[in-house]
Amino acid sequence: MAIIWKKTVGDTTYEVRSAGFSTRLYTDGVFHSQYNEKSGLSRGIWDLLMLPLFFNPEGARRILVLGVGGGAVIRQILFHAKPEQVVGIEINPVHLHIARRFFGVRDARVQLLQADAVAWVEQYQGEPFDLVIDDLFTESAGEPVRAVAADGLWAEKLYALLRAGGTLVVNFISRRQLNGSGFARPGSRLRKRVKSAFGFFLPRYENEIGAFLDFESSRRELMAQLSGIPGLDPARLSAGVDFRMRKLRV
Repeated sequence: MAIIWKKTVGDTTYEVRSAGFSTRLYTDGVFHSQYNEKSGLSRGIWDLLMLPLFFNPEGARRILVLGVGGGAVIRQILFHAKPEQVVGIEINPVHLHIARRFFGVRDARVQLLQADAVAWVEQYQGEPFDLVIDDLFTESAGEPVRAVAADGLWAEKLYALLRAGGTLVVNFISRRQLNGSGFARPGSRLRKRVKSAFGFFLPRYENEIGAFLDFESSRRELMAQLSGIPGLDPARLSAGVDFRMRKLRV
């Protein structure tokens, strides 16, 4: 693995590394993003943030990504799907610079904004989104931690951004965190919005990705959709994504 760029800003050190066809971002030694230019995948958590997009056969016209990091999930979405617009919110200007320069997030369909995600969500009054991805993480003692508590109040604010029939995707540090969150145990006002919910995970990662759908769907329907996408076909694990999923009771 080779370091292709390194910079210290204040007390924070950023590194961009290359590993084969992959580009990786490390912030204070914490692994933040990975993208493979050849396959359009990461072989990591970022793949799981993208997969729930394909529950809906109509795809997603407008997508919001909270927590851009290096921009891996945005590149993956653009590689495997055809959204009309992707809005990325990131508080760290160095991450945005890295996303543009080293991860190639320069597509005209992408709008990258430097902003605090919580404040941006609270102030937003525009058109709702078909897909909202919450990947808001920071570092503490060399370990990744969620930057925003995944409680019921935050869940309400994110659901308010979704159009009817939309999908909400949230990255949790562990299954335990997902199970105890305000997303897995929604209040009465949110329960009507969640028609189907699933947890996505990989064997070698502790993170679990929660996908909360405002429509009925199933594992079978997702697999059918993925089977029509060469790079994501579950039947070809050497080419696709070797992931696990479970149905959540919400």
